[in-house]
Amino acid sequence: MDKLKETRLKYLLSMKQISQLLKISPAYYCQIENNKRTLSYKLALKIAGIFNLKPDDLFYDDIKKLDL
Repeated sequence: MDKLKETRLKYLLSMKQISQLLKISPAYYCQIENNKRTLSYKLALKIAGIFNLKPDDLFYDDIKKLDL
């Protein structure tokens, strides 16, 4: 989730701040950002909304790598 991390850092937000906005634990968010957990579409929408983006703007490249 390189794009997600880059975007978070661009907005000067910590993992803890993002997790608080999403109402999830910092550990859970960290696992998402480090590709250790899968992401639901609902959560992808919430994350993208924080940055005023569409989910594809953040996650398309990662999905494309899966070669589904």
